Amino acid sequence: MSQLLQCEGLPKRYGGLTALDHIDLTLENGRIIGLLGPNGSGKTTLIKIINDLLKPDDGSLRIQGMEPGVETKKLVAYLPDNSFLNSWMTVKQIVTMFTEFYTDFRPELAYEMLSQLGISPDCRLKTLSKGNKEKVCLILIMSRKALLYVLDEPIAGVDPATRDYIITTIINNYNPDASVLISTHLISDIEQVLDDVIFIQNGRITLHKSVEDIREENGKSVDELFREVFKW
Repeated sequence: MSQLLQCEGLPKRYGGLTALDHIDLTLENGRIIGLLGPNGSGKTTLIKIINDLLKPDDGSLRIQGMEPGVETKKLVAYLPDNSFLNSWMTVKQIVTMFTEFYTDFRPELAYEMLSQLGISPDCRLKTLSKGNKEKVCLILIMSRKALLYVLDEPIAGVDPATRDYIITTIINNYNPDASVLISTHLISDIEQVLDDVIFIQNGRITLHKSVEDIREENGKSVDELFREVFKW
């Protein structure tokens, strides 16, 4: 496996608040990784730095050897934790926009998944249910042939059937040479697809191990260990 992402001594402060405390982290290709921690632990701050939406105060972060910027945006597909699409647009207009904007976007895959869900390309986003809006957003991200997929709370606030669809979509449609970084509180729903987990608390990484090692060493699931560590 090769190193896809490297963080060294990465801090981020907001005034007197430390969001990240000199993070050291390496992610390899071909893994599905859970980024897990309580609210305010630093998950979203780290995700935004990876996606060049925030700048760290010091240290370094490199994706395929490059600092976050225009070139790394071609490698990273990012699903934020809130809707990022214009609700007045039709699904077809949104697919066209992604096709024109991202050279790695696969419109045929997007339309195939939309068809499987019975979502018409002619529908305006504002007419869709919350669950279907979430599915459209995920389909757009997973239709890119990226090297790193960063998904911030992709299964929050949707029904169990939608969660199952989202998880299946993640597994079946990401580039197998890529990695997927998933931030979530719903650990039991996502645990079965994870290769590795990262625990983050108070801006510090407290654990980074494979799911298999956690089960062997602790005799418990990731969800059980998380609840024990964070008193969830």
